[in-house]
Amino acid sequence: MLLVLGRRVSLSFVKRVIPQDPVLLSNPILQDFRTIKFRVIHSGTVFASATRQNTDTMPERRPFVRLPTDVYPVNYGLCLKPDLIDFTFEGKLEAIVKVNLATNQIVMNCADIDIITASFVPEGGEEINATGFNYQNEDEKVTLSFPSALQKGSGTLKIDFVGELNDKMKGFYRSKYATPAGEIRYAAVTQFEATDARRAFPCWDEPAIKATFDISLIVPKDRVALSNMNVIDRKPHPEDDSLLEVKFATTPIMSTYLVAFVIGEYDFVEGQSSDGVTVRVYTPTGKAEQGKFALEVAVKTLPFYNDYFNVPYPLPKIDLIAIADFAAGAMENWGLVTYRETALLIDPKNSCSSSRQWVALVVGHELAHQWFGNLVTMEWWTHLWLNEGFASWIEYLCVDHCFPDYDIWTQFVSADYTRALDLDALDNSHPIEVNVGHPSEVDEIFDAISYSKGASVIRMLHNYIGDKDFRKGMHSYLLKFQHKNAATEDLWDCLEQASGKPIALVMSSWTKQMGFPIIVVDQEQQGDDRILKISQKKFCASGPHNGEDCPNWMVPISICTGEDPGCTKLKVLLDSPETTITINNISPDQWVKINPGTVGFYRIQYSSAMLEGLLPGIRDLTLLPVDRLGLQNDLFSLSRAGMISTVEVLKLMEAFVNEPNYTVWSDLSCNLGVLSSLLSHTDFHEEIQEFIRDLFTPIGLKLGWECKQGEGHLDALLRGLVLGKLGKAGHKPTLEEARRRFKDHVEGKQILSADLRSPVYLTVLKHGDSATLDTMLKLHKQADMQEEKNRIERVLGAISAPDLIQKVLTFALSEDVRPQDTVSVIGGVAGSSKHGRKAAWKFVKDNWEELHNRYQGGFLISRLIKVKTSFIKQFFSKALFNCSYSHIFLSSSESTTLCYETRN
Repeated sequence: MLLVLGRRVSLSFVKRVIPQDPVLLSNPILQDFRTIKFRVIHSGTVFASATRQNTDTMPERRPFVRLPTDVYPVNYGLCLKPDLIDFTFEGKLEAIVKVNLATNQIVMNCADIDIITASFVPEGGEEINATGFNYQNEDEKVTLSFPSALQKGSGTLKIDFVGELNDKMKGFYRSKYATPAGEIRYAAVTQFEATDARRAFPCWDEPAIKATFDISLIVPKDRVALSNMNVIDRKPHPEDDSLLEVKFATTPIMSTYLVAFVIGEYDFVEGQSSDGVTVRVYTPTGKAEQGKFALEVAVKTLPFYNDYFNVPYPLPKIDLIAIADFAAGAMENWGLVTYRETALLIDPKNSCSSSRQWVALVVGHELAHQWFGNLVTMEWWTHLWLNEGFASWIEYLCVDHCFPDYDIWTQFVSADYTRALDLDALDNSHPIEVNVGHPSEVDEIFDAISYSKGASVIRMLHNYIGDKDFRKGMHSYLLKFQHKNAATEDLWDCLEQASGKPIALVMSSWTKQMGFPIIVVDQEQQGDDRILKISQKKFCASGPHNGEDCPNWMVPISICTGEDPGCTKLKVLLDSPETTITINNISPDQWVKINPGTVGFYRIQYSSAMLEGLLPGIRDLTLLPVDRLGLQNDLFSLSRAGMISTVEVLKLMEAFVNEPNYTVWSDLSCNLGVLSSLLSHTDFHEEIQEFIRDLFTPIGLKLGWECKQGEGHLDALLRGLVLGKLGKAGHKPTLEEARRRFKDHVEGKQILSADLRSPVYLTVLKHGDSATLDTMLKLHKQADMQEEKNRIERVLGAISAPDLIQKVLTFALSEDVRPQDTVSVIGGVAGSSKHGRKAAWKFVKDNWEELHNRYQGGFLISRLIKVKTSFIKQFFSKALFNCSYSHIFLSSSESTTLCYETRN
C-alpha cells in the first residue's frame, strides 16, 4: 500500500510544513541579521531545536494473541451480494478447511458482520450446525461453537452472514461518485490492508494464513464487477433478472489483505505487456482517455520487473482502477490494484508534469508489490517495513527505466532520503523494524520511517552489494519463498549468500535501532597521500548526542575526489567508532568528498578546510547535482541542530548562483522555507523575503513564464517552483503577472497551462482578499477533474485574513471536499502561518467528534493530528482532553508523531 505521506514529488512552490514552532531569536543574532541582510550571521545559530524529549507516559500495549492453528483454511468459496441502495451486503462462505487438532470451536476474525448461520461438514460426514457465535468485538474475533468435537481432517465451513457497506473507506465500503449527467451514485469497493478483510467476510485475517479464493459477486447487470482474477462465468441471477452472478477464476494461494472486489460504473483502456499479460486501466465513465498514461507505464513496468526479478508475473491479468473515495494513495491487491483518482488518472491537457511523475511512481510502487509482498508475503506485520521500503526504492528504479529524463534518483534524495533523515533525527523516532502485536498497532507503523527510511537503507544496501549480486539474491529469495511467507532475516540470508558480505550484521544495525550516525571527517596531507580521520556518533536534531551509551552502525563509506567526481575511488565498511583512511596519489589542491551519490544514510560534518575546498565543485558544477544537494542539506541540518554556525550554511548557499538543477533548487527552497518560518513573527520577516527574491530572481528571469522549445519535464517543474517561490515572497513583477494570468484564466480568455496553475493560484491567494477566495472556490466547484480540485484545496490555506482562514476550514468539512482530502485542506491552513496553525488546532478540537467518526482511528486520523507537530503536546494535555480522547491519541502515537500532509 502506498500512503500519501509527503514522501513523493515535492510541492514545488508550497513551503514544507515545519516540525517545530517559529521561535524568537536572541537580540544579538537579530541585530546581526539586520546588519548583513542574510549574507552572514556573525555568531551562533538562528535555528531552533527540532524536538524535545518526549516525557509523556505512553499506555501499555494492548494484549494480543494470534489466531489458533488448530483449524486453518485451504480455500475460500465466497459469494457476496451488495445492495447499492441500502448499503448492505449478504454473503455466503464455503471454506475448505483443515482441522489439525480435534476441537469443538473455530476462532476466526470478524468485525461489523452479523453471522446468520454456521455449520461444518466433515469430508464424507454429516453437517454439524454451530450452536453459538461468541463475538469478541475488541479483538475483532468470533468463536463458533459446535455440539461435538470436529475431528482431525478436512471439511467445509459454511457461514451465511450480512454486513454494511460502510462509509469509512475500509473493509467493504461505498464510494460516492457522479455520473456524466450529474447523478450521484455509489460503487462498492474494498480496502483490506492491514486488517479489514474481516469486515467483508469472516476469515483468518493474518498474512501468514494463506489460502486460495473462489469469488462470486451478484451485482446489477449494468455495473462492472472486478476481482483479483479474470471472469470465468457470467450468468443471470435465477431470482432477479436485473442482477448478474459473476464468477472469477481461482486465485493463487494468497493472504486475505490482498483480496479485492469492485462493483461500479467504469470505462477502461486495455493493453498487453510484451510478456503476454493483459493490462487494463479502469476510469470513471467518460474518462477512458485519462487512463492511457498509467496504461503506458504499467505495460512497460511488468516486463521490467519480470526481467529484474527473473520471475514471471503469475496471474493472467492485472487491472488498475481509480476509486473516488480512497484513504490511501493506492493498494496492491493482487491482480486488481486500487488507486486514488489523482494517483492514476492523467488528463493530457489539464494534468501537470508533477502529476505525471507521481502516477508513474505509484504505478511502479504497486506493481513491484505483485512480486515483493504478494508472491512472497511478510510473515507478520513486524516485517511491513521491508514490503514498503523495498517497493518505495524499486519504484524509482522502474521510473528511471521508463523515463530517464526525470532525473528521478536526484529527486529521491530530496523526496525520501532527506525527509527520512529529518524525521529519524527526532528523539521520538522509532526503529525501521517495529515488533507488532495487536493489529491496532499496524496503522502506527505506516509512516515515513517504514517507507522513506526503509527505501533509503535498501538503496544503500543495493549500492553496498552491487546490482548483479543484489538481483541474484532477490531472485533466490523470490523463488525460495514464492506463495509463502518470509521474515526480514530470510532476505538478508539470500543476499548474504549471493554477495558473500555480512548483510545481516550490517543491516541489523540500521533496522533494529532508531536513528543514524553523523560522520565527522578531517584530513591531513602527507606528501602525495591524504589521511582522513573519520568517526561516527549518533546525530540528533536536538543537538549533539550526550548519552553514555552511544550506538554504533556498520556504515558503508564511499569516497570520491575532484579528479573524477563521478567515480568512487575507495570503499570501506566503518564498523567502529572511528578509523583512519589513506588515499594515495592525490595532490593537495584536490578536494575529497564522502558519500558520492548521497547513498549512505548518514549526515556528514566536514572540517572547515574540507568544506571550503568543496565550494568550487558547487560553483562550477563539477560535483554531481545529487552531491550538491546533499552538501547543503547536511549543513542546513547541522545548523538547525546547533552544531555549526549559520554562516557556513549561507556561505554555501551563495555558491549555488549558477545552479540549473530542479531538485537542488527544490531542496534549497524547502530549507529557506524553514528559515522563513523561524523568522516569520520577528522584525526580520521582510528581510528574508528579500533574500529569497534576490536568490530566485535570476533563475526566474532565465526561465520566464512560457515553455520554450526543447524544454522537458524538469524545466516545467523548475518553472513552477521558482515562480511560486517568487510569488509567495511578494516579488512584484511575478505577483502582477500572476494576477493578470489568473484574471484571463477565470474569464476564459487564456487558460493557464497545468504546470502554471498551482504557482499562480498560490500567489494570488497569498496576496488576495475575499473576492479571490470566492473565485477560487468557484473554480473548485466547476472543476471536473479531481487533480484540479486537489490543486486548489492544497493552496487555499495560503489566504491571510483570519475570517477567510476560518472560511477555508469550514469548507474542508463540506460536501464539496472528498473525505480523504479534508486532511490536505486543514494541513494547508496549519502550515501557512502562526494564525493558521492556531485556527486549525481550534477547528480540529471543535470538530473532533465528526472527524474521529469520519476516519475511525485509522492512518488518516493520525495524519490529521500531525498536520502540525506543535499540536502534539496540546493533544496530550489532560486539561484539553478526557481519558477517552487521550486513549485515542496515545494509541496512534507513533504515526501521530511522524506523519504529516505535504504531498503534491
